[in-house]
Amino acid sequence: MKFLPIFGPATILASALAAIALMSSTSALATTVVLDTGHTPRRPGSISPSGNPEYLYNLNVTNVIAARLQLRGIKVIRIAADGNEIALNDRTAGTDHAELFLSIHHDSIQQAWIDAGRRREFTGYAVFVSLKNPAYEKSTRCGRTIGQALLQAGEHPSLYHALPIKGENRPLVDRAAGLHRFDDLVVLKTARSPAVLVEVGVIANPDEEGRLREAGTVQKLGTAIADAAVACLQ
Repeated sequence: MKFLPIFGPATILASALAAIALMSSTSALATTVVLDTGHTPRRPGSISPSGNPEYLYNLNVTNVIAARLQLRGIKVIRIAADGNEIALNDRTAGTDHAELFLSIHHDSIQQAWIDAGRRREFTGYAVFVSLKNPAYEKSTRCGRTIGQALLQAGEHPSLYHALPIKGENRPLVDRAAGLHRFDDLVVLKTARSPAVLVEVGVIANPDEEGRLREAGTVQKLGTAIADAAVACLQ
């Protein structure tokens, strides 16, 4: 299965030029970020109401993040961006030397809510860290920084993952920033470096998934996440 990018070369070029201008005023960081594109073409994750797979949304956002980090002098190791199949347990293998493991996803909602016609009630982002990660404190600091950056970009936290029901019940670490604990999330607990997973938005909502396909939204949110990662690393 082959997916086409949501936005074209002109948008990417404009982004690159803006990032170069930003880089000229800041010093490069001698550091490594592992950037994980959630899911794969064969296991695409959630399917939006318009029929687009989550993997496509994840890939577009990680493309923006990777370009921006690289232009800041950060080495980026990309996971699953090439479309090849990779197991969850293998995504963190050999990444112990990294300063940050960052996994990008887009959210669905409980099937019961979908069946009840409640798709449009759920919007926003969520950020997750694991207490089982050996660098929990730095993971939390980076997760909070990313959540705050998304707030400043005009987004809001979804918060429904904290509901005390089966399949959710992810305790809030920082309500304002939309930061939760998800201790048994595989990529977070198996990473030896600080690790953060971001659900960028709720693609189960037909209004939100349309907005999350737009080039301007992808660029804005990818930039916010990348710049927050840089701030955390500094």
